[in-house]
Amino acid sequence: MDSLEGPPSRVAALSLPGRIVVAVTIGAVAVAALYHLAMVFLHVAPSNTLSKEHATAVNDYIYPEFEQNWKLFAPDPLQQNIHVEARAEVRKPGGATETTGWVDLTGMDIAAMRHDPLPSHSQQNELRRAWSFYTDTHDTSEQPTAGDRSDLSRTYLLRIIEERFGRQLNGGQVVRVQARAATTPVPQPRWISGSSGTSTQYRQLPWWIVDTPSTGQEKAS
Repeated sequence: MDSLEGPPSRVAALSLPGRIVVAVTIGAVAVAALYHLAMVFLHVAPSNTLSKEHATAVNDYIYPEFEQNWKLFAPDPLQQNIHVEARAEVRKPGGATETTGWVDLTGMDIAAMRHDPLPSHSQQNELRRAWSFYTDTHDTSEQPTAGDRSDLSRTYLLRIIEERFGRQLNGGQVVRVQARAATTPVPQPRWISGSSGTSTQYRQLPWWIVDTPSTGQEKAS
């Protein structure tokens, strides 16, 4: 009589150390997933004793990468195109410096996503959320309004711009970067009376000194 037992599973076929490694890996992934879900739940849930008690830990985990918001369901959605641009100051080996032209970082992300059926989360949201995080925590005079979150938002935006330009550029070292946002209203449909302006407005930030391996410090000027 033929045996009704199927072939052994791949896990069962492993040696004891191999099965231990698989079990530990699955357990670690499960714990990490549960921890992430718990932090997100405490962040979005109505204020309660538990979320108040652990507010600092929750905020440190959530911001800035996992921030949640309800803008998708806003009754008055955004009606502007915002492009984040940046330029760099480069110090050449002889000590002379030069300033690059403005680089449209948002445009580069859009070009990378175009015709890509599966664009990355970073391409879609990283720069946009970094700018939104910064403007939510600074006033129009670029003064912080949210304490430590303001510092975090500035550091986060600076880090992204640093990564985009790299340490070396045009034969020299990047020593400072500057960001600005070019905001252009979306034209109103023809059937809506009145018209909105279509001129581009700029919000330009101060120059920021780039982190260097020797100091590890980030400053604004």
